[in-house]
Amino acid sequence: MERYLAPVNPSIEKPKTVKRRPWKRSLIELNGKFEPNYRHYLSSLIIQSYSKIGAFPHKYHVNGEPCQTHGDWFINAGLNNNPSAVRRQGVSSLEFDSKGVYLASATKSGCLTVHDFDTIQNPDLKEDEAKQLLHISTCQQLDVVRWNLSNQDEIACTSMKSHEVHIFDIGYISSEPVEVLRKRPNITVHGFNVHKGFSDIAFSSDDSSRLLASDTNGVINVWDRRVSDLPCLELTSNSTGSLNCIKLSGDNEIIYGASKQGTVFMWDLRGGRSYSSFRNHKEEYYYPLTTVKLAHELEKISSLKAQSNIVSKEIHSIDIDPSCPYQLAFHLDDGWSGVLDTNKFQVTHIHCPPPPWLDEPNDLANLSYLRKPCWLPINSIYVVGSSSSNSLYLLDFYPDSNSLCHVDNNGEDMKSTEEATRQHKQNRHLSLSETITACVAHPLNGTIVAGTKLSSLLLASYLRKFFVMTTE
Repeated sequence: MERYLAPVNPSIEKPKTVKRRPWKRSLIELNGKFEPNYRHYLSSLIIQSYSKIGAFPHKYHVNGEPCQTHGDWFINAGLNNNPSAVRRQGVSSLEFDSKGVYLASATKSGCLTVHDFDTIQNPDLKEDEAKQLLHISTCQQLDVVRWNLSNQDEIACTSMKSHEVHIFDIGYISSEPVEVLRKRPNITVHGFNVHKGFSDIAFSSDDSSRLLASDTNGVINVWDRRVSDLPCLELTSNSTGSLNCIKLSGDNEIIYGASKQGTVFMWDLRGGRSYSSFRNHKEEYYYPLTTVKLAHELEKISSLKAQSNIVSKEIHSIDIDPSCPYQLAFHLDDGWSGVLDTNKFQVTHIHCPPPPWLDEPNDLANLSYLRKPCWLPINSIYVVGSSSSNSLYLLDFYPDSNSLCHVDNNGEDMKSTEEATRQHKQNRHLSLSETITACVAHPLNGTIVAGTKLSSLLLASYLRKFFVMTTE
C-alpha cells in the first residue's frame, strides 16, 4: 500500500485554514436536536410557505331543507343595503379533536357541525354532507364549542345568551344533548336572577367529569358531573363584567381568564381551600391568585407608549402556546395581539396593525363577534384574523428577542442584509375574500381552518394547497 501514498513535502509555513459555515443539517444529526436559532429560522420558512386561498358559499341542509345558517345567509344576501336588519350569521367557534380526525364548528345562527377532516382536505373534491358526523340546528345562538379532552366522544357548546351548557355524544345520532349543565341561580332582593349566559368552556385533560365555564358576570363555574348539574365551585374575579375567555394549563393546575375590561386573571387550583371545596362538592367562592391589567403592562413598553395612547381594551381571546407553555397569547378588540409571559407577568411580544377605522367601519362589533385566533402546533406562530380587512396574519411570536414582534427587538443585532430581509419576512399578511372570525390549526400537520363572517370554512395548508370547505 505504501507505493500508492504520495510523500508529503515538509513546509515551513503553516497551511491556512479556511473557515466554512457549518452545515446546519449535519449539526442536527450530530447534536440530535434542533438548535433554537435553527427552529426560529424554520418558523420563517413555514410562515412564508402559506399562500392565498379562495372562497366558497355556505350551504348545508337538514332533512332536505336549508339549515338555519344557510337560511340566514340567504336572507342576509338581500339585506346588504340595510345592515341593521342583518340576522346573526358567521362562524363563532372552531376546534379539532386531539388527533385532528374531527373538526367541530359552531355558528351564530345555531348550527353545531362535526366534520370528518379527511373528507374536506382535498381541494379537488366537494365535501359530502352524508359523511358529516353531526349536524344539528339548535335554533339558538352558539358562541363556543369544545371537545372533552378526556372523552373524545363528547362535545360541549353554549352561548352568551344561554345559562346552559349542552353536551353531545357523537356516538349517538340525536339532536338532543346527553347532558345539560345549568348555572346556579343568583338570589337578589327581587328574587331569582339567572346570569345572562356563558362565554367559554374548558375541559380538564385528566378528569372527564370536570368542566369549567366562564359567564358574562365575571365568574368561572366548575362542575363535577358525577354529582350534580349545578356548579360545585365558583371562581370569582371581583368584576361584574364578562369573562370573554378562559384557558386551562396543560397540567390542569392553573386557570386563566380574560375580561371585557382588559384584565387577565389567574386562579390556582392546586391544594388548599379551592381543591377541598371541589372534592367535597360544596358551594364555595374562590378569588384569583394574580391579576394583570394589560394596559399597565403595555405602558411599560416605551416605544409603544411614545406612539400610541394606551387605554384598557377588551380582550377577545387568550391561548397558551403549545410550543412554550409560559407564553399566553392575547388578542384585543382593536386588532392588537401579543404575548404575556406568565413567569414574569410581562408583555414580551406585541403586534399592532392599523386600526379598523382607518379603512372603513368594521361591522363585526355590531354583531358581537369575539375574534378567536390560534397557535400553530410548532414554532410559536400565532394566526389571527384582521379586524380591519379581509385578511389573515401569521405572526412570529418565537420566545426570543430575535423575533420581529419581541418588544426588545430593535433591528440593530442583524448581521447582514440577507438576515435583515429574512427577519422582515417573518410576519405574513394574507389577503382573503371574506372576513375571518375564528381560526384553528390542525394539531399534527398545521393546516389552518378559518371561519368567516359569511359562515364559510377556509382551509389553508403550508404545502401551498389552499382551498375552501363549504359548510352545506
